Amino acid sequence: MLFINAKLMIMNKFNYINNKLYCEDISVDEIAGEVGTPFYLYSYNTLLNHYRAFDKAFSQVEHIVCYAYKANSNLSLCRIIANDGCGADVVSLGELRRALDAGVPPGKIVFNGNGKTAGELEAALETGILMFIVDSEPELELLDKIAGKLGKKAPVALRINPAIDPGTHHHLATGLKESKFGFAFDRTLDGYRLAVSLENIEVKGMHMHIGSQILGIKPFVDALEKLVSLLPSLKKLGIGIEYIDVGGGIGITYRDEAPPTLAEYARAVSPLLKKTGCKVIFEPGRVIMGNAGIMVTRVTHVKNTSEKKFVVVDAGMNDLIRPSFYDAYHEIMPVSRKNEKKKVKVDVVGPICESGDYFAGDRMVADVKEGDLLAIFSAGAYGFAMSSNYNMRPRIAEILVKGKSFYTIRKREVYEDMGSNEAVPGWLE
Repeated sequence: MLFINAKLMIMNKFNYINNKLYCEDISVDEIAGEVGTPFYLYSYNTLLNHYRAFDKAFSQVEHIVCYAYKANSNLSLCRIIANDGCGADVVSLGELRRALDAGVPPGKIVFNGNGKTAGELEAALETGILMFIVDSEPELELLDKIAGKLGKKAPVALRINPAIDPGTHHHLATGLKESKFGFAFDRTLDGYRLAVSLENIEVKGMHMHIGSQILGIKPFVDALEKLVSLLPSLKKLGIGIEYIDVGGGIGITYRDEAPPTLAEYARAVSPLLKKTGCKVIFEPGRVIMGNAGIMVTRVTHVKNTSEKKFVVVDAGMNDLIRPSFYDAYHEIMPVSRKNEKKKVKVDVVGPICESGDYFAGDRMVADVKEGDLLAIFSAGAYGFAMSSNYNMRPRIAEILVKGKSFYTIRKREVYEDMGSNEAVPGWLE
C-alpha cells in the first residue's frame, strides 16, 4: 500500500512492504528500536519531491517559492529545500535567523506577521531581506522611523485583507473581514498613499494570504481578482508594483479531502498573474511539509470502561496538538499490520492530564495491544513546530530518512534541557 495524495500526483515515501511500514527503504520499527518512542519521522525524498512539484507547477510564471517556516522550522529540513533554491517566509526573528542558517539568501526572504517588534524590523533591515509584508499603518510608520535611523530604504508589500471566506476551519481563516491580519480592502489605497509619503519606505508589492488547508480553487481566484483590480488605481497614483505575493494555503489530504492539484491551481491563477507583469511570490507550508512526516508512538496499554475502549500511547497533545486544538483528523495505522482485518472502535489518547489529550475519538482502528507501534500520518507540518513541554514532558526526537539510512536531526530532550534557563533566587536555596 502506498500513501499517495493522488490529487497532487506526488508520491509520499511511506508504504507497507510485507505488512511492515517503511519510510523510504528502511522499516519504521527498526528505527523505533534504535531511537525509542515517540518521535517524528521525515522522508527526505518526499519533502524534496513536494517542493520541486510546487516549483515546477509555476514554471511558466516568474516566481519565487518562499516556504513558510512556521509549518516546520527544523534546520535540516529547511536546508534540504533551501539547497534546491527555495526561499523563506518568516514571521519572527528566530525564523529569520533559521532561514539564514539554512542557507536562504536574504533576497529570497519575506518577513510576514502582524506584530513585528522594533528589534525584528531593525534586524531584518540590516540583513537586507527581499521585502517586509506590512500589516498596518502603525507598522509602516515604525518601519519608516527605523529605516531612517539606519539610513536605509525599507522594501515593503502591503498585506491586503480581501474579505474572502476560504471555507476552512475558523482558526485557519486569515482573510475574513473580522481577521486580525492586513489592511481592510477598502482602506488599501489609503495604506499605499501613506507608504509612498514616507521618506524611508520603498513600495515593492502587494500581498494576500486568506488562510490554510483550503480545499477549493475559487477562494484563491476571487481573492486574487480583488487584488489585481487595485492595480489600475495604484498606477493612477504613480505607484508601481513589482511583486504580487499570493501567500499559501493549499490543503492536503489528511483523510478523504480532495484538494486541488498543483496543476489545477496553476491553471486557475497563472493567467491572472501573467497579465499583471509582476513577479510572483508563493508561501506554501503544509503542502510541502505536511505529508513528508509522520509521528511514531507506542501503545502503553489498552483500557476498557463501561462506555469506551481507550488505546493509550506514549505521545501526548504536547507532541501533536492539532487534534486537540482544531479537532483535526490524522490517519492512525499500526506500524506492523498483524490484525489489520479486525477493527475496533476506540479513543486513541495520550498521557497528558487533560480531557482534550487525544489523537482520535470513536475511531475504527486496527486492534492493537500493549507495545504495538502506531503511525500518525500527515504530521510533518504544524506537528513538532507547535509542540511544548506541557506536564514537564521533554520534546521528542526528530528523525530524517534518506534511502536506507536515518539520521537524528533533533535529539530527544531530557529533563535537564527543560530547566536549563531557570534560575532559583539565593534566598530559596
